[in-house]
Amino acid sequence: MDVATLTAAAVYLFTAYRYYVNVYKKRVIKKKWKKRRWWMLSIHRNRTRSSMDKQLAELLAEPSGEFDNFVRMSVNDFEYLLQKISPIVAKQDTDWRDAIPIKIRLAVTLRYLATGDSYKRLHHLFKISSQIISKIIPEVCSALNEVLKDLVKIPTTEDEWLSKAEGFSFPNCIGTLDGKHIMILPPPHTASEYFNYKGHFSIVILALVDSDYCFMFLDIGCPGRISDGGVYNQSVLRQKIETNSINLPPPNSNTNLPYVFLADSAFALSTRIMKPFPGHHALGTPERIFNQELSRSRVFVENTFGILSSKFRIFKSSIRLDEVKASKVTMTCILLHNFLRKSIYSRNSYTPPGTVDSYVNGQLVQGGSWRLNNKETCITTLNAVPRRSTMNALETRVNFMNYIYERRNHSQA
Repeated sequence: MDVATLTAAAVYLFTAYRYYVNVYKKRVIKKKWKKRRWWMLSIHRNRTRSSMDKQLAELLAEPSGEFDNFVRMSVNDFEYLLQKISPIVAKQDTDWRDAIPIKIRLAVTLRYLATGDSYKRLHHLFKISSQIISKIIPEVCSALNEVLKDLVKIPTTEDEWLSKAEGFSFPNCIGTLDGKHIMILPPPHTASEYFNYKGHFSIVILALVDSDYCFMFLDIGCPGRISDGGVYNQSVLRQKIETNSINLPPPNSNTNLPYVFLADSAFALSTRIMKPFPGHHALGTPERIFNQELSRSRVFVENTFGILSSKFRIFKSSIRLDEVKASKVTMTCILLHNFLRKSIYSRNSYTPPGTVDSYVNGQLVQGGSWRLNNKETCITTLNAVPRRSTMNALETRVNFMNYIYERRNHSQA
């Protein structure tokens, strides 16, 4: 065969190969379009705006307070929140379907926080798909956090701090400090960072509480393996206290004792943070009396967390959300707690008489009703880590102990 024939044969084979690649190997095989089985579930087809409005109207018409129990607040407060978040969460109607009303979005979110029900249960209750509910709840929580963010505010003047001291029996106490674990699902790709000493995955919340059972400061979202003291050491609150950027009052001129915060044994003792004397002490000893007085005032933070977990039952079990959404939901519950505690319409129904511990002459006479409904909760205490205290901190605690002991003896004389 001559060269021309070989060349022609080579060109033919190359052209045939390119044709094969383009036609058979690289062609897109289009599957036959399969008709969708349904556009929405049959139980949703009769869902209209009027039917959803009717659902809430029936609750409002009940004279027994069913609506208050359903969303954990009065109608007036519900309407107030509805008005505040409407510009943020409002959706437009389309040619395909009407948007879910804002009041239903708010009701779904409040019901989720109040009960901790799964998205599937809420789906059957409101006739809204679980996928849509999973989008509604974070959106409404973000909106509530935005409109209520000023309700958790730390005092910044001496007069504001002095007003906080009036509700505590412990001398010069201006707040109680504590930290809690909030159990969550295991976050992906975090190894043991969120795994706490009790064998659960959790985020940590550091809170400062006043004598009206309201939160003044929050730090939410630290990994669960950190202790109370570790969270405090890394918090903005420690910086504010040490630099006194929050204008804490000077020592009381009558007692020469500083104004302090009360905490448990997990925190490091300092001149601004008082905690109990370690160990067991005999009845009537100054250390025992000091510990009793401190515990009686520190119980405010315990009652506050107890009310929170008993009213918002999403805390009854692990929050089935990632760490970011769990932090957002926790913040929403705390802001709603402060909102309802300060509301003239919902305060009595949210925390009726007997909700918190009752003391007479320094003795506990009746535990709060929240303790009866709080046997199962995903809010747990943090691990205590021993820490060496400074000489100034130890001396300050002794001065408080002597003052409380002398005050007790003087009152009994």
